[in-house]
Amino acid sequence: SATVQSSTINMSNTILGAGMLAMPSAIASTGLVFGGFLIVFSACCSGFGLYLLSRCAAETRSRDASFYRVAQRTYPQAATIIDLAIAVKCFGVGVSYLIIIGDLMPEVVRAMLGDTAAPWLTSRTLWITFFMLVIVTPLSFLPRLDSLRHTSMAALVAVAYLFMLVVGSYTSPAWIPPRPELPPRPHPGNMPWFKFSADFLTKLPIFVFAFTCHQNIFTVYNELVDNSQHYVNRVIRYSMMAGLFVYEFIGITGYLSFGDRVLPNVILMYNQSMLVTCGRAALVILQVFSFPLQCHPCRASLDKVISHRPSTTRTAQSGAPRRPMSDRRFTIITACILLSSYLLAISVTQLDLVLSLVGATGSTTISFILPGLFYWRLTQPHHDRPDDLAVQATPSRKTPLVRWLAGALAGYGICVLCVCVSFTLKRALFH
Repeated sequence: SATVQSSTINMSNTILGAGMLAMPSAIASTGLVFGGFLIVFSACCSGFGLYLLSRCAAETRSRDASFYRVAQRTYPQAATIIDLAIAVKCFGVGVSYLIIIGDLMPEVVRAMLGDTAAPWLTSRTLWITFFMLVIVTPLSFLPRLDSLRHTSMAALVAVAYLFMLVVGSYTSPAWIPPRPELPPRPHPGNMPWFKFSADFLTKLPIFVFAFTCHQNIFTVYNELVDNSQHYVNRVIRYSMMAGLFVYEFIGITGYLSFGDRVLPNVILMYNQSMLVTCGRAALVILQVFSFPLQCHPCRASLDKVISHRPSTTRTAQSGAPRRPMSDRRFTIITACILLSSYLLAISVTQLDLVLSLVGATGSTTISFILPGLFYWRLTQPHHDRPDDLAVQATPSRKTPLVRWLAGALAGYGICVLCVCVSFTLKRALFH
């Protein structure tokens, strides 16, 4: 029942998160032109990965496409491991959303009430518990991704506010002034176009993972009313363009406003005011409505892991429809995800290393490595195909260029994985 519009809204919400506020800091390590190019390059790589996954989904000839089903037809021995990795990645991202909520809401309360705020109102546990019970839990129990289109639209309104906050502070400094202790704004003519600083490799993941939404592309394919390649491509194109527009403008204007002094969270550069406080509240709303978009693929992947049976490999390869998740299993898995996420979020405040490693490995794998490897294997001339599909060879078999580009994307993902993991571990060990 999903439309191109509702699918684009959900995919855009998955793309646009708190990471957009780190984009000015990332551009500060690369320069204006090089940073802008990296954003475009990352959008192209991520969009190509989505395209490859959608072509792989079409190969399943069903409305039950998933990483698991495609892996069963390409690398069946690794299908369970792949889904487990996706589940861990989505779970880690969801926990990070709850931690951000717990960190931001006390600041919002202090900014609004000042010294009169009661201590219990500035408790991070209170706000994590409140949002989990009132908003996150009901939304996470919705069975269809398309059901989240309205909350995703509300989240995109929060994105629009943050966008206007950062861009508006550059075009109208008197409207949203920077902190008074900061030196005057640097002249745009003095900004480097190309730059390679020591921070570049540590900031590289911000560019690389900015457009990660691949965990939801199979659900989008399954739920679209018309899931022909033309309409799936429109969802991919519109989502990538929306992310590209926001990242470019926030990154460049944020960097032009503060230069090399810009912090990893550009909101912290502005003087305390009601507009900035509303920006923090908008960021909270964004995290709250983004959590269910991580819970949905996490639940689906865990279901595949739990229900995996070696004997089902032939069935998966034949394209036979898989039994849907039972209501009981749906409830149990969702409850376990929510409870474990909540307990972890209220127990710890610093998960930087773990979340960085999860992001570096999980995001790289689902965005670049798996799309490339899946497509490469499925379009292999002598790859085993069921007889009923062998006569329906896809047009991709006539375009070897796409196959080689898919291999290049997988190779790029492996390189990014090695670089990001190495520098994440180095930062943890020596800082």
